[in-house]
Amino acid sequence: AQWPDARVVHRLDMDTSGLLIFARGADAQRTLSRAFEQRQVQKRYVALAAGTPSMQTGTVDLPLIVDWPNRPRQIVDPIHGKPSVTHWRLLASQGSTCRLELEPITGRSHQLRVHLAAIGHPILGDPLYAPEDVRAMYPRLCLHASAVAFPHPAHGAPMAFECEVPF
Repeated sequence: AQWPDARVVHRLDMDTSGLLIFARGADAQRTLSRAFEQRQVQKRYVALAAGTPSMQTGTVDLPLIVDWPNRPRQIVDPIHGKPSVTHWRLLASQGSTCRLELEPITGRSHQLRVHLAAIGHPILGDPLYAPEDVRAMYPRLCLHASAVAFPHPAHGAPMAFECEVPF
């Protein structure tokens, strides 16, 4: 292997494309993991979703919890769910779909997918949270990790990366 000391710092949902952070060694991994915990990492995603929101920007603040009988699905649960916040911005709309920029403030499993479905704009191609007609609109999940910024694990200098959206 070219980088045998490379270690995964975070994960993307299996069907999500885009940027993924790896660390070179255990110390860098710990430092970057701490940056995630302390919300020093800014992530942006782009999604194609059904419908068009009535506003240009918004925030979804809905607590999420694992739907144990239907794992790996997550559900909104105002009583037992963990706080989950997503900011969104309308980038474009065309016909019955829209392109949204998403910024998760928390990082729950399936957070972006559940939040968009909960506000009536499920992601195209989503096999878990979109109704069949929306699922069939695209052959894959239209969710892409397009940008990430974080402090360098050794010296703290700001680092930022972007990745072109494939859909």
